[in-house]
Amino acid sequence: MNTKLLRSLQVFVAVTDSGSMSVAARELHMTVSAISQQLRKLEHDIGLSLFNRNTRNLSLTEAGRIYYETSIKMLETAELAQQQIESLQGDPTGKINIIAPEGFGGGLLSEPLRQLCERFPKITISLTLTDEPKDIITSSADLVLCFAPLSDTNFSSLKLATWKRILCVSSSHPLAKAKLETPNDLSSHAYLVHKHIDDYVIAHEQEGEYTLDTQRIDLNSMQTLIQLTQDGVGYAVLPEPEVRHLLASGDMKQLFADWSLPDYTVYAVTPKRELVPAKISAAIDCLQDLFAKI
Repeated sequence: MNTKLLRSLQVFVAVTDSGSMSVAARELHMTVSAISQQLRKLEHDIGLSLFNRNTRNLSLTEAGRIYYETSIKMLETAELAQQQIESLQGDPTGKINIIAPEGFGGGLLSEPLRQLCERFPKITISLTLTDEPKDIITSSADLVLCFAPLSDTNFSSLKLATWKRILCVSSSHPLAKAKLETPNDLSSHAYLVHKHIDDYVIAHEQEGEYTLDTQRIDLNSMQTLIQLTQDGVGYAVLPEPEVRHLLASGDMKQLFADWSLPDYTVYAVTPKRELVPAKISAAIDCLQDLFAKI
């Protein structure tokens, strides 16, 4: 199928689903003017208006509703054809759209991406790092790394690794040199948390449990949470693999090492397909192998 037409159909469907050219532009990594140009060309080729436009929103015309249903079917057919073609190719090839937690940008993905590029020169990668909830369908992601499996029957979830969380503070922070008896000693210091993660319960075999819920600063970025902790703003529960280098260098210190926190598991989530493209299998195999060694 004509690739330019497919792109126009993707734009049309994205604008229809979101009801906004600006939202569709962000999702498709395009400018609003490019989105508008694609829609005008599509309407010119069809000879009919697809949208009723006003200053606040867009709504489909009768022709638009008919064309939307046809566009969905055409895109699904094109995707299936592409999957079947890729499954016949000896070498993984094509573009992989990956969404991962922002904290993974600190180095966890460096080796997997390097090896993918070296082993499979026909693969290209588009990586989006975000800690905000993401709609997998509208984002057109091929592979999403997340911390919980999806129960939706339209997706497959595969466990990649289970890692530890630890309580950390900067080596320059007063807590790093204080003689701490129990987690209650933390109460007068700033507790930094990720707003998309529930409160933590820290546990000890003899001492019992303690909920970390004292005065806090909450934010939506793991990379920023790590940086603020490193800068001495306060203490935080952090993913051990993402701060291991800071602990080794002495820039950060673990608190209450004899207490335990809940581990976290990383999953690879993919759209459920009859045929899994070779490029996706290659990416998952690489991630699973390297994450298991961390």
